[in-house]
Amino acid sequence: MNHVITAKGMKNLRKAWLLLVVGLVSILVLAGCGTKSKEDVTKSLGAKVEEMKGYESNAKMTLQTGAEPQVYEVEIGHNKPNYYRVNLKNAAKDQSQIIIRNDEGVFVLTPALNKSFRFHSEWPQNSSQAYLFESLVNDIKNDPDATFTATEDNYVFETKTNYQNNKLLPTQEITLSKKDLSPVSVKVMDPDKKPLVLVEFSDFKFDASFDADAFDVKKNMTGARLELPTSGSVSEETDNSFTVMTPLDTPAGTELKEQADVKTSNGNRVVMTYEGEKTFTLIQEKSRYAEIPTATFVNGQIADLGYTMGALTENSLTWSYQGVDFTLASKDLSQEELMMVARSMQGATTK
Repeated sequence: MNHVITAKGMKNLRKAWLLLVVGLVSILVLAGCGTKSKEDVTKSLGAKVEEMKGYESNAKMTLQTGAEPQVYEVEIGHNKPNYYRVNLKNAAKDQSQIIIRNDEGVFVLTPALNKSFRFHSEWPQNSSQAYLFESLVNDIKNDPDATFTATEDNYVFETKTNYQNNKLLPTQEITLSKKDLSPVSVKVMDPDKKPLVLVEFSDFKFDASFDADAFDVKKNMTGARLELPTSGSVSEETDNSFTVMTPLDTPAGTELKEQADVKTSNGNRVVMTYEGEKTFTLIQEKSRYAEIPTATFVNGQIADLGYTMGALTENSLTWSYQGVDFTLASKDLSQEELMMVARSMQGATTK
């Protein structure tokens, strides 16, 4: 039997063939979209950092480093190339600090005390920062052994961290949105892969716009003080008692030798002397509110203790927390050991 293909049949055949080709192309495109490699995503992240003008975001940071979790609200703003503002708030403890970088330097503000520290520092470029996007991208790019997986909605990297004075947090898990590569969460882990720091991002906005004075120290100090429950509450307190803290981690062979209570014009000062293979002195006293805003220059670097920010020099570490000023000094301890002792402070008795 002879088969004759009519003009109409030929037209339908071409149409069917065209639909088949389009379908195959669509399948190939979809398959390609779902199989981005680690190198592809890393390259896209690098391009994102280069192209963006900055960003702003909110985050919740949970610290599991103490006896119980501590939760901080974090507000992050970055305007390229070198303007930063990070506001860390612990609502449960009325603890608030603001880190600002502008043309004048790097500042750590403590609004409740009306005080700020000023640093000549490379922060945030000199260390990992779990709440800064470009820091996370750098950690991904700089770790050739980083692992990579893709889920339905996200890309997940596990990388080494770059904490100069903290080897107890060697790795981190960084989760990024497939939609726009914005950070979703960061887990910073101990050597046993137990998460000790969790940062969960929300409202992340690339290319955000900022007011001209958004990174001004005076403007931020004034604004933060207006949000305090009671302005100048530290100066109005007549009770000079405070909770004395003791470190849970000290170098092997070092123990508390003496604890002295010293009366000063400002109240009590507690001086702890630790002796052994490595000696150090820990001083604690009630924080004093500054009636006039004070800015102290520190010839050192910012120390991120997790629960607060301090000032680290070659032989000392100073910080304020819950209305108490701390000074840790030693000629024997390394900077990493100073940080270890400070991070392990826990409440003990009231003075």
